[in-house]
Amino acid sequence: MKPSDYARLFLLAAIWGGSFLFMRIVAPVLGALPTAFFRVLLSSLGLVVILAALRQSWDFKNKFGAALALGVINSGVPFLMYGLAASLLPAGYSAIFNATTPLMGVVIGALFFGEAISVRKGLGVAAGLAGVALLAAVGPIAFSAAILLGALACLVATACYGMAGFLTKRWITERGGLDPKLVACGSQLGACLVLMPFFGVSAAFSPPASWGGDMVWLALAALGLICTAWAYIIYFRLIADIGPLRSLTVTFLIPPFGVLWGVLFLGEQISWAHLGGGSLIALALWLVLGQGAQPAAVPGRTPVR
Repeated sequence: MKPSDYARLFLLAAIWGGSFLFMRIVAPVLGALPTAFFRVLLSSLGLVVILAALRQSWDFKNKFGAALALGVINSGVPFLMYGLAASLLPAGYSAIFNATTPLMGVVIGALFFGEAISVRKGLGVAAGLAGVALLAAVGPIAFSAAILLGALACLVATACYGMAGFLTKRWITERGGLDPKLVACGSQLGACLVLMPFFGVSAAFSPPASWGGDMVWLALAALGLICTAWAYIIYFRLIADIGPLRSLTVTFLIPPFGVLWGVLFLGEQISWAHLGGGSLIALALWLVLGQGAQPAAVPGRTPVR
């Protein structure tokens, strides 16, 4: 990986880590489903404006359907699942489960895409998960059916993220590629389409008690335009440049940035658990992103970078 790849990886983690600040403002007021829907709606509109301002060609090269489908898998379903989990699990638990995305990527890659699992990658994923768990410093809670349902919702979301990384490579990159801005725009439109009927039913039969004020909608605009529209342009460019599995390791960096923004803007304190978790996450990045010994290729298949 080039220094610019590392820089974009850290920038993406900083942006997605900041989404926790905006979610704390928006979700308690509007609810999980409206927050998810307006997030993808605003990101779609923002991407359309960006593409128009840049005079971007709208030629999807026969990949518009693929981009829509990616949005369902990479944004629509995960955002809905995390909305469900947010009503059942503490936020720290959801953060820990979100960090299973690279693990899901490794498993899905091995099962469906011919990706070999090296000892180095396995150790890296294990170290990253241990670091995020320590960083979150979540205390035990009583096991129940609700906890199980919330955990399963998070795992469905991370499985979608893991699958979407490889499908982006297969449906987009390996078919001649596509401008990341078009992939991001098409994917967010797809997410809008899948969430729209759920939002419509929710708004008709169980609307939020309040639609919020200026601060809520400013935070929602930042969530949709910065943490989604701009972030997905960076993300799809990373997948094209460094491959899906390495791109998925951004999830290891999101919790540290979430803690940093909390310290800077919410007055939260840093503990020794944060320092220990950060060290384990740094080790995980070195193991997963480093070159190391490369496994032999599966005959007839191209390993993912």
